[in-house]
Amino acid sequence: MAFLHQYGLADDFLLNIEPNHTTLAGHQAEHDIAIASAYGMLGSVDSNTGDLVCGWDTDNFCMDIRETTAIMQIIVGQGGFRTGGLNFDAKVRRESVDPVDLFHGHIAGMDSYALGLRKAAEIEISGEMTRMLAERYQSWTVDEMGEKIEQGDATLEELVEYAKQKGEPKLVSGKQEVFEATRNRFIYK
Repeated sequence: MAFLHQYGLADDFLLNIEPNHTTLAGHQAEHDIAIASAYGMLGSVDSNTGDLVCGWDTDNFCMDIRETTAIMQIIVGQGGFRTGGLNFDAKVRRESVDPVDLFHGHIAGMDSYALGLRKAAEIEISGEMTRMLAERYQSWTVDEMGEKIEQGDATLEELVEYAKQKGEPKLVSGKQEVFEATRNRFIYK
């Protein structure tokens, strides 16, 4: 994204995020997809995943409903895809050698993303996680400096002075476990 922004190409391209490659980079697909979406650059997602312990590009079919729900929450949250979609760039695992295995893998992968979409829609409709996020980041909307930062209008000098005036911030829980438990409640009900 930085390359596209740096050279004035951000309006000409959207990104395809491959979850298996995020695994190889040492983080979750949800992160890369969320960042691409936040910058308005999410074009499509390869509907695959990697093997967390293998260490190479395996392009497995994603069967993890928690992962597909998290990915589909981002896609639903941005109003769907403008172009692109879910690409089934996946292969059967090396021990699955029969042609029918590829058939079963595609069906199970599509079913996993379809269920993830249904769960993501339920979460979105409930508004519960949206309210939780708004509460978590309310200081960005009730504090003038938060709004300036959001709009890109705050200078580093202003931030230094602001930090000096405010002193050490009060430690506030991010409530990560509550967010995960809330998502799980929708997934496993």
